[in-house]
Amino acid sequence: MNLPDENKLEKLKKRRQRIAFIILGTIGYSIVAILISILTFIIVKGISVISWDFLTSMPEEGMTKGGIFPAILGSFYLVTGSIIVAFPIGIMAAICMNEYVKHGTAKKIIKQMTNNLAGVPSIVFGLFGMALFVNKLGFGDSIIAGSFTLGLLILPIIIRTTEEALKSVDDTFRQASIGLGASKWQTTKNVVLPIAFPKIITGMILSIGRVSGETAPILFTVAAYFLPRLPQSMFDQAMALPYHLYVLATSGTNISESRPMAYGTALVLVVIVLFTNLLANALRKYFSNKVKMN
Repeated sequence: MNLPDENKLEKLKKRRQRIAFIILGTIGYSIVAILISILTFIIVKGISVISWDFLTSMPEEGMTKGGIFPAILGSFYLVTGSIIVAFPIGIMAAICMNEYVKHGTAKKIIKQMTNNLAGVPSIVFGLFGMALFVNKLGFGDSIIAGSFTLGLLILPIIIRTTEEALKSVDDTFRQASIGLGASKWQTTKNVVLPIAFPKIITGMILSIGRVSGETAPILFTVAAYFLPRLPQSMFDQAMALPYHLYVLATSGTNISESRPMAYGTALVLVVIVLFTNLLANALRKYFSNKVKMN
């Protein structure tokens, strides 16, 4: 029986490895090139209208002039409200699922339902929010209705990321804490959560990035085409950056004249999302270093 030539096998292995690297490298660089192209296009088109007045003034003359301050403020209200709704509920649900609920059929069903909820199109959340918060509970088109709807939208993401963060904590920490006499809750609160917190906070901030760019859920629950004044309470309507961009690009009073403002709005929105992602990385590193030092 003839044994295969080892040199030939080694050359074949290296050739396949080189081909795999070339394919993966091409895909990776292509993705980076696409991202840079999109960013460059938005920056070139939108940078001309960016100014202090653009960021801090009200829209004027049928939204063809002036600024986008109401939209920035409305997006800030919605992001803050949705995080206040979703963050505590999501973390508590994940703790319950990972630390207290035993493995079994019920846990599998809840996990599957959570995963399915994460895949539901955002427009469906918008319709649900309109039926429940706007009509049934009587909030009307308001910041609170939009915040609850967006909170529901990101709730599955926060649950899943928190659950994965808790799973990544080695069981020896739990066993050592319980062995020293701590209760299950004391172990979770004082040992597991601090270690998992860097990954939890990353998931939360990435959720903020998603909320910042959502249009469909706020379309039915809070977003206003134009408001002559800023919202005075959580029961008022608000303008928001993604919907304002949609209006400027598709149904403004003079689309061609407001086109530069649309690109400027897109640039502001992209900068906010990029800044959010950078903040997520910085916070993750900060809390990771803090856990290592402790």
